This record gives sequence, structure tokens and C-alpha cells, in this order.
Amino acid sequence: MGSTFAGVKAGVLSGVIYFGILALVNVAVLFAFQKDATAAINKDFGQLCSSSYNSSAYDCLVSVAQIQVPFVAFVGFFLSLVFAGLFGRFYERVPGTEYRIKGITTAILLLLALIVFGLGGYTFDRSSTYITGASEIGATLGYGVLLGFLYRRYTRRVEFVGEEEGSPHILVDGKDLTGKTRTFSSMSVHEIRADSSGGSPFREWVVSGGVTVEDSRSFETTMEVNGDGLLKVTSKKA
Repeated sequence: MGSTFAGVKAGVLSGVIYFGILALVNVAVLFAFQKDATAAINKDFGQLCSSSYNSSAYDCLVSVAQIQVPFVAFVGFFLSLVFAGLFGRFYERVPGTEYRIKGITTAILLLLALIVFGLGGYTFDRSSTYITGASEIGATLGYGVLLGFLYRRYTRRVEFVGEEEGSPHILVDGKDLTGKTRTFSSMSVHEIRADSSGGSPFREWVVSGGVTVEDSRSFETTMEVNGDGLLKVTSKKA
């Protein structure tokens, strides 16, 4: 189930730092390898370099650093928000045993998407390739850890338990989560319902931790999540 909002929220700060680092590295590489960079830029950005504002090769290099690099970072940032939202929405399905590994998995997929869409760093020779590649890998791993950490900070884990076999199933926002653990945005409210079809009749809700219910004796009520906790459904004995 997860939380798309929490994923995007975590992705904002993570993405700003991530693309800020990549942009700074790109600019540094452009000027560190100025000769090779200028040749490549004249080939790839001929229209920009031939404008009246660029009277020299150095002016062209500066224009790319001031215009193209921020534009690529801007587009990449919004692409990262899409990945962060999907990360939150499908958090439980993302490969990994805990939040940092799940975040790194998402970050690697994001990096692959950036490369496919031509939003990776600039390279001109072997040295620039090594520098850009190493910085991208390091920044991507850091982004993944931070994304996972912030998502965990903005969400709470709730375990849903049936009293015994044949107990009513726990439906949360229309989805059967009996016997599962899911993440929800902190201070979020959700519709819960005890489905007794084919089983024992509903008795009451039992909660612990940061989970509360509006009416513990009503089979259909609301649950508020303010911390990690447990929601258990009990049934009437025959």
C-alpha cells in the first residue's frame, strides 16, 4: 500500500541534494577538461555556441554551464519525484529487506533512467568518464539511503492481525491487509472494515502503539496512524 505523498515528500529534499551534487560535478568537469569539453560542446550544442552572445569558445562553455547543466538537473529532479512517488506507493513491493536497501534500489533505477534519457553527466575522455561515473555512483547511493531514511521518518508501520483462523478479515481503504504489515503517512486517517463473511462474527478492534480507532465496537470505522503499532480484530465465540 505505502504512501505516495510520503515518497514525494522524501524525494524533494533527497532530489535537491542529489541533483545539486551532480550539477556541481558536471560544471567542475566542464572547466577541468576545458579543451576537450569545448570541442564536444561545439559539436553537440552548435546552435547555442553560434549565438551572438558567445564570442569565444570559453563563452560557449560558460553558457552550457549556466544554462544546459541547470536545465538537465531541473528535468532530472522532476523525474526523480516520479520515482520517489512510485517508491512510496509500492514501498512493500520494492526489492530489499529494509528502507535503506529499498531506497538504494529505487535510486539505481533512477540513475538508469537518467542515462537512458540522456540526463547523465558530461564526459569527454577516460579521466572525465571516471570522475563523472564515480560521482554519479556515490551520489546515487547517498540519494537512495537518504530517500529511504526520510520515507521511514515520514511514515509509520502498522501490523494487521486476525485473532485466529476464521476471524474477520481486516479491510483498510477497501484492501484486505489481514496478516500483513504496511506503511502509512504519519497522522493519516483510513477507513477500516471487518469482513465477517464466511467466518466468525465481529466483536471489537484491539489496538496498540500509535494506532487508534474511532469506535472499537463498530465493524466499520476509521483508524488514525500516529506511530508504529498494531491493529487486531477479535471475533465473538460461538
